[in-house]
Amino acid sequence: MPVSDHQLIQAWRQVLQLSQLQTGQTVTVLTSAATHPQNLQCAMIAAQDMGAIVNRLDLPPVNADKALSRDSLAYLGTTPLTGNKAAIAALKASDMVLDLMTLLFSPEQHEILAGGTKILLAVEPPEVLVRMVPTAADRERVRAATAKISQAREMSVVSAAGTDLRCPLGEFPAIAEYGYVDEKGRWDHWPSGFALTWPNESQTQGRIVIDKGDILLPQKCYVTEPITLTVENGFAVRIEGGMHAELLSEYMASFNDPEAYAISHIGWGLQPRASWTTLGLYDREATIGMDARAFEGNFLFSLGPNNEAGGKRTTTCHIDIPLRRCTVRLDGQDMVKDGKVLDGFPAPQQR
Repeated sequence: MPVSDHQLIQAWRQVLQLSQLQTGQTVTVLTSAATHPQNLQCAMIAAQDMGAIVNRLDLPPVNADKALSRDSLAYLGTTPLTGNKAAIAALKASDMVLDLMTLLFSPEQHEILAGGTKILLAVEPPEVLVRMVPTAADRERVRAATAKISQAREMSVVSAAGTDLRCPLGEFPAIAEYGYVDEKGRWDHWPSGFALTWPNESQTQGRIVIDKGDILLPQKCYVTEPITLTVENGFAVRIEGGMHAELLSEYMASFNDPEAYAISHIGWGLQPRASWTTLGLYDREATIGMDARAFEGNFLFSLGPNNEAGGKRTTTCHIDIPLRRCTVRLDGQDMVKDGKVLDGFPAPQQR
């Protein structure tokens, strides 16, 4: 259903309050050609209503000559901030940046965060944002999962479909995404709700079976027949199956970059208000698929870069694949069993 401006302004107010926005602080809203106008309007009203000094920085889109998709996460090349010293200075001078453009996987973002500026990404349609307004309970749950990942030395994943993966841990930090930015220098994404990390370089081994009903992103499609990825020394060395395997294989090959096949972030979804089914209800260009990434109990893995975690891989190819019905273990202990999270946190209606 469409969302009223009143509903969306209230949602923005809740997120900004959780993000500890204070009267007199500077908020810069970062926009581009694909920014949703209602998101922009309501974000600016909410921030002004809370007493912030609000600016809008609108930057032209880039990468159109290289990308195969309009999806902002499909091609991670240069950004509108690359070489743009004036824009970077404005963002570094802000207490908070509301990213309605999608600034990801870039050295400029790291530079801005390092100065203490908070960055909140929010590019989904208004009705998705309103349905998944973050809560303090989301933060508690995601941080609890992240703490367990931080202490573990191996994540293993198995499924009845045939997945059998071993991912040594410890080289990279665990990351909590719960939908708001309550600390200086923090980045987060509204909507979200998952815990993740990156496996040790060149150590992941095993097999991943992408089963019927699992999702390919940025293709934004439900797989209709199994795809098998053979993983050796941290890289997918074979992609086998039918038409969807060929689709994935040829898309990745178009980047002409061996680093595209590296296992990137791994973790599981913890957002009960996200739905596996939502992607089938939207036009592909209307969403970036955060429901698919965050729905409770998925095993979400990625292929491609790890520079967000301090690694050296900066490939422009970024593939996210949420799997259903997996068992995810940390050092042999089940965290997710056949797609059901075992953390004991109550359902939202019980809180």
